[in-house]
Amino acid sequence: MTIEMYGKQVAEEIRASIKLKVEAYVQSGIRPRIVTVLVEGDAACAYYAKSKGKTAAKLGIEYEILHFGRDASTGTIIEKIQQLNHDSSVHGIMVELPLPAHIDTSRVTQAISPYKDVDGLTKINRFANMTGDKGLYPATPVAAVKLLNHFGYSVSGKHVALVGFGETVGQPLFHLLVRNNATVTVCHAGTKDVSLHTKAADIIFVAVGKAGLITPDMVHSQHVIIDAGINESEGNIVGDVDTEVADKVRALSPTPGGVGTVTTMQLFHNLTAAMDWQDEEGMLYQNAADLA
Repeated sequence: MTIEMYGKQVAEEIRASIKLKVEAYVQSGIRPRIVTVLVEGDAACAYYAKSKGKTAAKLGIEYEILHFGRDASTGTIIEKIQQLNHDSSVHGIMVELPLPAHIDTSRVTQAISPYKDVDGLTKINRFANMTGDKGLYPATPVAAVKLLNHFGYSVSGKHVALVGFGETVGQPLFHLLVRNNATVTVCHAGTKDVSLHTKAADIIFVAVGKAGLITPDMVHSQHVIIDAGINESEGNIVGDVDTEVADKVRALSPTPGGVGTVTTMQLFHNLTAAMDWQDEEGMLYQNAADLA
């Protein structure tokens, strides 16, 4: 019988630790605050931004969506981000992706202060994820590994097939897996026979954004699969793993209810980590004094 690796319990454990941190900061006179940059035009981005706001409210975190029209320029958004970087009341900054094609996404994300980059998108934080140094790591890769570990599985010493090598999930996940002593085979757009590599692996991580990508002929009965894909299919949210795979493997994270559930909470865990980092650098309590 296949084990369904739901993320609710993992998310609740992270939630509890966040609330303790938030309460401690509030008692010291600092209200954790995060700002999300949202450019109009993408319904999914607007939905996720609003959804994260509801989670923030339950955690006692101040949350603001900074709206821009769909014709906003790269320069206008960067100028506002720089203001947020210097705003002592803001502890975390997010940018809802993807941005419209006319906006330079790289310039926008790199404008964020590494200390407030809760998505882990800046070069400093991406490099920290590679080396294991102090930094803010991307939430989805961390959530994927935490979910796997929660169910008693470890990548250490295992052969992992990583299907998908995108900038936001696949690439940072690769470095996280290697740092955790996995032997990783990366499958991407240039891989001719993905099934050849998935069949040889012990664990599969998939994050492509293509519904039904992993099919029954690509798996075996001992596979443990973490599905980090999110797709809309016939009005439903589905992952990258075909539904027929569910009863043919040892364990599988469902979509929805799996990695995504943990990712949202990990994002706010990154906010408290960002505040701790700011504190260590002598920034945080100076900010609090500015607000007094």
